[in-house]
Amino acid sequence: MEIIHIVLGKANPERMNGVNKVVFQLVTKQVHFGKKAAVWGITNDQEDNYGERNFETQLFLKQRNPFAISEELKLAIIDKKDKAVFHLHGGWIPVFYSLSKLMHQHQISFVLTPHGAYNTIAMQRSSWIKKFYFSLFEKKLLSRTSKIHCIGKSEVNGLKKIFDNKKAILLPYGYENDKTITIENTANPSIVFGFIGRLDIYTKGLDTLLKAFASFKKIQPEARLWIVGDSKEKVILEQQIKSKSLEKNIILLGSKYAAEKEEILQKIDVFVHPSRNEGLPLSVIEAASFGKPCIVTDATNIGTQIVNSKAGITIYSQSSSQLDDAMQKMYSIWENPAAFKKMQENAIQMVEQNYNWKKLIAQFNTDLYTI
Repeated sequence: MEIIHIVLGKANPERMNGVNKVVFQLVTKQVHFGKKAAVWGITNDQEDNYGERNFETQLFLKQRNPFAISEELKLAIIDKKDKAVFHLHGGWIPVFYSLSKLMHQHQISFVLTPHGAYNTIAMQRSSWIKKFYFSLFEKKLLSRTSKIHCIGKSEVNGLKKIFDNKKAILLPYGYENDKTITIENTANPSIVFGFIGRLDIYTKGLDTLLKAFASFKKIQPEARLWIVGDSKEKVILEQQIKSKSLEKNIILLGSKYAAEKEEILQKIDVFVHPSRNEGLPLSVIEAASFGKPCIVTDATNIGTQIVNSKAGITIYSQSSSQLDDAMQKMYSIWENPAAFKKMQENAIQMVEQNYNWKKLIAQFNTDLYTI
């Protein structure tokens, strides 16, 4: 049975959001391990500008009405009846409600990965609008899907609060670093912390990060924080940095991709990701695969693995004082090259053991696609 992944976008390996990025890796690995899989993208244009890949990609034009489906996509879905399982990616997407209705009418099976959309914190944002939308549309979509793929415990818990069900399957995504990683002593004269991700100040906990770093800097005045990413909130973040007199210590590097991003990642010492809400942050897994110890909140859904693997530090509340303490502890480890090297090695091993694609693809086949 073919697996057809439907996303908003083209699943480009560059310049794309987190959902498209993990879908690209998932489908690439499914095909690599012998599964027939494809991506169908709902896009603003049908230009073939997504580069080489080992899987088929079809693009269907997005309609003006957010609930509308193009005739081409309708016919393509109906044609795949009894030939494919569809896999929808994302939550609170109007066109997915319409797709679920179409598939239900034609008795076509599909599964859904919300990608963190039902976390408790995510539900609190625009809560009244979401409650109204849920009662009219999202609840019906969830009722029609065969399985709901959750990538973190916080999403399982959040989903239960709004939709009591036995459809939820907890499975992480895998990750594979195709680079040869050599752990070397840092060349930085003082510790460099790094963050890579969308500049969503509240969701990513960047407000907490600035407060914690300001406190940390009082003891370690030469410390640096590099922030990679962009959004409309960048100006606000710049103002917050200036208000705390951190301009000399914090560098906003903007969006970086491919080799440029990897070069920055290799130069930082410790990766920090204090999110209030996540599905499963690929940026943390990627950083760990480069041998970067990580400081995360438990809300990232990777905190348990980091603690068990001794690959960094996890804090269990959105607290600048706890984050400051974690940064101070990490600095003490950083000052001991042997101890820091061991933590770097643990980070790489954590990714290899917990996010092994071959093992996870087999679980996807048995747990998610057996309908």
